[in-house]
Amino acid sequence: MIKNRQNIMILLAGFVLFLNACTVTTDKVEKETVIPVFPLPPEKPRFVYDRTIRSSIDVVKEDSTNAFRRFATGERLHGEGFAKPFDISVDKGRIFVGDTVRRTVMVMDPAGEGKYFEIGLDEPGRLFMPLGLAQDAAGNLYVCDGTAKRVTIYDRDGKYLRVLGGKDYFSRPSGVAVDPEGTRVYVVDTGGVESKNHRVRVFDAISGKHLFDIGTRGSGDGEFNLPRDAVVSPYNHQLYVVDGGNFRVQVFDMDGKFIRKFGGIGRRTGQFSRPKGIAVDKWGNVYVVDTAFGNVQLFSPDGKLLMYLGNRGSSDQPAKYMLPSGIAIDETDGDVYIVDQFFRKIDVFKPTKLMGSAASMRGMKNSQPEKAAPAADKPSS
Repeated sequence: MIKNRQNIMILLAGFVLFLNACTVTTDKVEKETVIPVFPLPPEKPRFVYDRTIRSSIDVVKEDSTNAFRRFATGERLHGEGFAKPFDISVDKGRIFVGDTVRRTVMVMDPAGEGKYFEIGLDEPGRLFMPLGLAQDAAGNLYVCDGTAKRVTIYDRDGKYLRVLGGKDYFSRPSGVAVDPEGTRVYVVDTGGVESKNHRVRVFDAISGKHLFDIGTRGSGDGEFNLPRDAVVSPYNHQLYVVDGGNFRVQVFDMDGKFIRKFGGIGRRTGQFSRPKGIAVDKWGNVYVVDTAFGNVQLFSPDGKLLMYLGNRGSSDQPAKYMLPSGIAIDETDGDVYIVDQFFRKIDVFKPTKLMGSAASMRGMKNSQPEKAAPAADKPSS
C-alpha cells in the first residue's frame, strides 16, 4: 500500500513538473514569435493576430481528468478537424463553422461550457452543403444549403426550427443574411452562367412566405452578376451584397432600394478580383474577403478604403491565406474570424483600442499595399 502511494505521489509530482514545463515552453515560443499586426508599421495597429483554430481541440476545454490521462498514458487527444470550412458565424464567443465536406455546422463554445457539437447530421434539418451562415439577435442560426436549395433554421443550441425556400425557389443559393429582429431573411441566389436568376430573394422569417426579390442579371445599379454573399449592417441596418461577377459591393435599404456601390475590377487598392465573404462590425466598417488577393479589405460604411487584413501566402502561417472564403465578427468583443479553405483553418484577430469608427481610422498612410494582390511568398523549405 505504501509503495503504491509513493508511486502515485511520484506520478503527481511529475505531472506538475510537466505542466510547468509546458508553461515555460509556451512563454519561450511567444517571445520568439513575431505576432502579425495590421496595418503594418509604422502605422499604429488596429488588429493583432490572436490564434488559429484547426479543430475542436483548439477551443474546447480540456478537463483535469483528460489532462492527467494524457500525461499518464502519453495519449494525444484529437479533436474534430475541418475538412473544407466555408463560412462562419460567431455569437457571444460561440463559433459556428459550415463545412461542405463534413456536411455539418461544427459548433465550438470556448466562451461558455467549452463543449463541441455538430448541427445538421439528422432529419429533420439534415444538411447537404452548408454554405452561407447568419444569425439573428436571438442567436438563431440560418444555414444556406446549396444542394437542398433551402435555408434551414436552428436555435442557438442546434435544435431544428424550420426551413425556407426549396428547389422551386432557388437556382444556386450561396449566401444568407437576416435583419437584427429576425423578421426578414435575405437569400443570395448566385444563378449561373446560363441563368437569369442572379438576385437576392427576401422571405418572412417566421411564415417562410416569399416577399419580394432584389435585382436581376445585369451590370447596372441594383443588378447582379453572380452575387456571392450578403450581410445586414448592425450599424445602419442596410443590406450589403457581394456582387462577385461585377467585382463590387452594392448597398440597399431593407426594402431593396439601391443606395450606393463601391469596388470594381482590378488588382489595386479598393478593387476586387474574386470577392466572396462579407461582414460588418458595430461601427459600420465593411470587411470583404477576396479569394484571389488572399486578404480582407476594410471599408467605411460609405465605401472608402481603410486598410486590409492578411496577405496571400503559399505557406501555412498566421495571417497567410490561399483560399479565404468566410468571415465573421463577434459583436461582443469585436474579434474577427477569417476562414481559409485551403489551409483548413480559422485565424482570429483582436481589435486594439484604436479600432473604431471610420473617423478614427483616418490618416493612415500605410494601410494598404500598392497592389491589393501581392505575389505569394515562397513555400518554406
